[in-house]
Amino acid sequence: MLVVLDVNVYVSAIVTPTGVARSVVEAGIGGRFDYVTSPALLAELADVLARPKISRLVPGDVADRFIADVRGGARLEPDPAESSSVSRDPDDEYLVALAISVSADALVTGDADLLDLSDPPVRIVALRSFFESLSGSESA
Repeated sequence: MLVVLDVNVYVSAIVTPTGVARSVVEAGIGGRFDYVTSPALLAELADVLARPKISRLVPGDVADRFIADVRGGARLEPDPAESSSVSRDPDDEYLVALAISVSADALVTGDADLLDLSDPPVRIVALRSFFESLSGSESA
């Protein structure tokens, strides 16, 4: 299975080390599923982790190591050309375009702007649902 994880998944993973997002990110880094990243996604992650609200919770060296781990486990792809507008939030467009460009099985997110799309051009899965599918595959 090949997925794109939204930046909000990574941020949740580092801010809440015992949460669902952390379990999903660790499963990806550990090779339980394949995930794709791109320069734009990594740059957005670094930007968000450097914001005062987050950097108060996550020291810079911890954030740098986390980004390196995310990058190390991922399939790095070039940033895609922008697609047509599908989301209420134009900042989400590159994630949809990335998922389409790599023929991802899913875009995993906690973002309502993506989850509420009525006819998305790629399968969009809520973080909790993706986690449950991973958990279910362990017991199978």
